[in-house]
Amino acid sequence: MSAWQIVLKSLPELLVAMLKYTIPITLISFALGLILAVLVALVRISPSHQPVMRGLKGLTWFYVWIFRGTPLLVQLFLIFFGLPYLKMNGHAIIELNAWTAGILTFSLNTGAYASETIRAAISSVPKTQWDAAKALGMKKSLILRLVIFPQALRIALPPLSNSFISLIKDTSLASGITIIEMFQVSQQFAALYYNPLVSYSLVAFLYLMLTTVLTGVQSWLEKRTSRYLLSEGQ
Repeated sequence: MSAWQIVLKSLPELLVAMLKYTIPITLISFALGLILAVLVALVRISPSHQPVMRGLKGLTWFYVWIFRGTPLLVQLFLIFFGLPYLKMNGHAIIELNAWTAGILTFSLNTGAYASETIRAAISSVPKTQWDAAKALGMKKSLILRLVIFPQALRIALPPLSNSFISLIKDTSLASGITIIEMFQVSQQFAALYYNPLVSYSLVAFLYLMLTTVLTGVQSWLEKRTSRYLLSEGQ
């Protein structure tokens, strides 16, 4: 079978896998990871006068340390294959299907990395912004929502966008826990047609197109969020 015939037969199923698994896994995992990242970042920048807060800060530090310090593939295997071996009275305490395990792992991994991005972005906002808002009688929650977060978002946008683009590519690891996303489909076609060069080149091209589009969106968002700074500089 010619390379062109393999492409024509493979492309529809690869696109279905992209729409059914790769994109949904990425969107859901990034959204959940971002929520977790904001919560973790807020805990880590909060004062630790109370024992409960010190405990939470230690817990979030440990979480970030674990998920930033171990490979994503190992995390996937631990959660999907390893957790069922935690048993009580001969029965598994936690047993997740592949989809749930994938979403959970990608969310936790994204949350760990994004929390550091958000924490650094919030910390980089000048202290004078806090002082000025406090002088106006604003509460801390209102200062964070209306003054600090908008400025931190502009700072955090480029690295968060890069994390999202990386997550698109990292979903290919989900093939290791039996999720039939794009890469696993390409593996099936490589075995079926005995031409891994064409199959893997095609899936690489599809990932490249996805990341190229997202890179364009990232550039537009950066210009959009910086338009006021640009106008002031002019």
